[in-house]
Amino acid sequence: MVLTADLTLPEESELTVPEVNLSTATLFAGSFHLGKYCEQANNEFMLCRMEENDPRKCINEGKVVTACTMEFFRKVKNSCMSEFNQYANCVDKSSGDYSLTKCRKTQGVYDNCMLEKLNIERPKFGYFCEARVHDTKRPKPPVEPKAVYPDATPALPDDREKVPARFGSRFYWMTE
Repeated sequence: MVLTADLTLPEESELTVPEVNLSTATLFAGSFHLGKYCEQANNEFMLCRMEENDPRKCINEGKVVTACTMEFFRKVKNSCMSEFNQYANCVDKSSGDYSLTKCRKTQGVYDNCMLEKLNIERPKFGYFCEARVHDTKRPKPPVEPKAVYPDATPALPDDREKVPARFGSRFYWMTE
């Protein structure tokens, strides 16, 4: 990556946020409910990333996503900790690739707890693949005009003399 002198990078204090210090199995176990709970923040962040094409402009949206994730796992810890730990432990120990298929019983217990205590229903299959329109308060970035380059080599005039190729044509099977 080439950097120029006029590139400004954010200060380290702008980038410092509390990390979500959880294991892979824990994140897999909570992923469906987390995606539903933080859907608005995630969509806003991804829209910013796609529109701006510059991650430096989306730092605040990323902080909101991290804060939402922390808030979600705090709520899970306060209301469904034992059910969630059983489910995450099953996901961690039952397969080498964190497959959820062998943990359907503990998943059902966890899903019921989330629905009863936090009123978060597990999204149906294919929910995150559905197309949605995201409404945002952020102004749309200005559209950059396409670069127009002058023709580097002017075209040859049509009335010039056309000399046959010195060593013949590459297309030897074609005759004039």
